[in-house]
Amino acid sequence: MHLERLTSILEIVGQKGAATVAEICAHADLPKPSGYRLVQDLVSVGLLAPSGRGQFVIGTRLKRITHSDLSDKALVEMIAPVLTQAAAEYGAAFFLSRLRGDRVEIIHVTTPSNGVSYMHPGVGKRPLHACSCSKVIAAFSPELWSKQDLNGQLKKYTESTITCLQDLEVELETIRKRGYAECIEELERGICSVATTLAETGPGATLSIGATGSMRVLTGARREEIGQKLIAMSRELSNTFGWTETDASRKAG
Repeated sequence: MHLERLTSILEIVGQKGAATVAEICAHADLPKPSGYRLVQDLVSVGLLAPSGRGQFVIGTRLKRITHSDLSDKALVEMIAPVLTQAAAEYGAAFFLSRLRGDRVEIIHVTTPSNGVSYMHPGVGKRPLHACSCSKVIAAFSPELWSKQDLNGQLKKYTESTITCLQDLEVELETIRKRGYAECIEELERGICSVATTLAETGPGATLSIGATGSMRVLTGARREEIGQKLIAMSRELSNTFGWTETDASRKAG
């Protein structure tokens, strides 16, 4: 449990780029005294470092170990231009999500810039069972299920929400075979979305890109078309990040 808490703190700070103890505790569900003590333990061994204004960043020791920057800021700088191009091409909102702790969050959204109003999913946490961005990450992150007892915890948002764990397991297997996830009025009536991970394993499996819109705009045929487009986009992004061909093998099919 102690090691899991330390690891969760490092993930949160690494993803946010910088975080206060209060922010860390909120994301990791830690009481503040425990959070402060754990952060100081990580600072003492060089895995975290204070950066002023009460914030902490990844320490130089951990940077030497990882040699990579997967903070929200770095990810958005790399991926946002690709999403912007897709939004203009398909006339829909495109988004970037990531696994933070044991929850999936949308961290960036882009919409077409032609002045027309589009469905905007907003940023923030999404339920694991009722949003394409989180379902596709859950499909390739089985450890999420070991951290949570989901029996009886699958909240019903609409009549289309999956609330049976066995049905969800079938859905996740379909996602793994197809390569992308769909959410069809499962979180909100009249709204659907499509999403895929950036890779099947490794850090790319904790990141998803997707598109959302009304049922009228994102028809079944359109969702399939965008799903294949997202797979192609994820393959290109995986190459940009330098992830191995094995990591991205699902995308090459």
